[in-house]
Amino acid sequence: MTRRDGERRRWTDEMLDELADSVSELRESVSELRESVSEVRDSVDGVRITAQALLQIAAQQQRENEARQAEITEIRQRQQESDKRFEVLLSEVRHLIRQIKPGD
Repeated sequence: MTRRDGERRRWTDEMLDELADSVSELRESVSELRESVSEVRDSVDGVRITAQALLQIAAQQQRENEARQAEITEIRQRQQESDKRFEVLLSEVRHLIRQIKPGD
Protein backbone atom coordinates (compact mmCIF):
# COMPACT_ATOMS: atom_id res chain seq x y z
CA MET A 1 0.00 0.00 0.00
CA THR A 2 1.40 3.36 -0.98
CA ARG A 3 1.28 6.40 1.21
CA ARG A 4 -1.38 7.92 -1.02
CA ASP A 5 -3.66 4.87 -0.59
CA GLY A 6 -3.20 5.11 3.19
CA GLU A 7 -4.26 8.76 3.22
CA ARG A 8 -7.43 7.95 1.36
CA ARG A 9 -8.37 5.31 3.86
CA ARG A 10 -7.60 7.30 6.97
CA TRP A 11 -10.27 9.49 8.48
CA THR A 12 -9.18 13.01 9.09
CA ASP A 13 -10.42 15.08 12.03
CA GLU A 14 -12.29 17.23 9.55
CA MET A 15 -14.00 14.19 8.03
CA LEU A 16 -14.93 12.88 11.47
CA ASP A 17 -16.34 16.31 12.43
CA GLU A 18 -18.41 16.37 9.25
CA LEU A 19 -19.65 12.85 9.95
CA ALA A 20 -20.54 13.82 13.52
CA ASP A 21 -22.40 16.89 12.23
CA SER A 22 -24.27 14.73 9.74
CA VAL A 23 -25.19 12.23 12.45
CA SER A 24 -26.40 15.08 14.70
CA GLU A 25 -28.49 16.54 11.91
CA LEU A 26 -29.88 13.08 11.18
CA ARG A 27 -30.79 12.64 14.86
CA GLU A 28 -32.54 16.02 14.88
CA SER A 29 -34.42 15.08 11.72
CA VAL A 30 -35.46 11.78 13.28
CA SER A 31 -36.63 13.60 16.44
CA GLU A 32 -38.63 16.08 14.36
CA LEU A 33 -40.11 13.20 12.37
CA ARG A 34 -41.10 11.43 15.60
CA GLU A 35 -42.79 14.62 16.82
CA SER A 36 -44.62 14.96 13.51
CA VAL A 37 -45.74 11.34 13.63
CA SER A 38 -46.96 11.86 17.19
CA GLU A 39 -48.89 14.99 16.16
CA VAL A 40 -50.41 13.17 13.19
CA ARG A 41 -51.36 10.27 15.45
CA ASP A 42 -53.02 12.69 17.88
CA SER A 43 -54.84 14.36 14.98
CA VAL A 44 -56.02 11.02 13.62
CA ASP A 45 -57.23 10.05 17.10
CA GLY A 46 -59.11 13.34 17.31
CA VAL A 47 -60.68 12.80 13.90
CA ARG A 48 -61.61 9.23 14.86
CA ILE A 49 -63.27 10.39 18.10
CA THR A 50 -65.11 13.16 16.26
CA ALA A 51 -66.25 10.74 13.54
CA GLN A 52 -67.53 8.29 16.15
CA ALA A 53 -69.43 11.06 17.92
CA LEU A 54 -70.94 12.22 14.63
CA LEU A 55 -71.95 8.65 13.77
CA GLN A 56 -73.62 8.28 17.15
CA ILE A 57 -75.47 11.57 16.68
CA ALA A 58 -76.54 10.52 13.18
CA ALA A 59 -77.76 7.15 14.48
CA GLN A 60 -79.71 8.88 17.26
CA GLN A 61 -81.26 11.31 14.78
CA GLN A 62 -82.16 8.40 12.52
CA ARG A 63 -83.90 6.63 15.40
CA GLU A 64 -85.74 9.85 16.28
CA ASN A 65 -86.78 10.34 12.66
CA GLU A 66 -88.05 6.78 12.46
CA ALA A 67 -90.02 7.30 15.69
CA ARG A 68 -91.50 10.54 14.27
CA GLN A 69 -92.41 8.76 11.04
CA ALA A 70 -94.16 6.04 13.05
CA GLU A 71 -96.05 8.73 15.00
CA ILE A 72 -97.02 10.52 11.79
CA THR A 73 -98.26 7.25 10.29
CA GLU A 74 -100.29 6.55 13.42
CA ILE A 75 -101.75 10.07 13.41
CA ARG A 76 -102.69 9.77 9.75
CA GLN A 77 -104.36 6.43 10.40
CA ARG A 78 -106.33 7.87 13.32
CA GLN A 79 -107.28 10.87 11.17
CA GLN A 80 -108.57 8.56 8.44
CA GLU A 81 -110.59 6.61 10.99
CA SER A 82 -111.95 9.86 12.43
CA ASP A 83 -112.82 11.11 8.93
CA LYS A 84 -114.71 7.87 8.25
CA ARG A 85 -116.65 8.15 11.52
CA PHE A 86 -117.46 11.77 10.68
CA GLU A 87 -118.72 10.78 7.24
CA VAL A 88 -120.94 8.10 8.80
CA LEU A 89 -122.33 10.57 11.36
CA LEU A 90 -122.84 13.24 8.69
CA SER A 91 -124.70 10.72 6.55
CA GLU A 92 -126.91 9.81 9.50
CA VAL A 93 -127.61 13.49 10.27
CA ARG A 94 -128.57 14.12 6.63
CA HIS A 95 -130.84 11.10 6.71
CA LEU A 96 -132.50 12.36 9.90
CA ILE A 97 -132.92 15.84 8.42
CA ARG A 98 -134.61 14.37 5.33
CA GLN A 99 -136.97 12.43 7.54
CA ILE A 100 -137.90 15.50 9.59
CA LYS A 101 -138.51 17.89 6.62
CA PRO A 102 -141.48 16.16 4.97
CA GLY A 103 -143.33 16.00 8.28
CA ASP A 104 -143.23 19.75 8.84
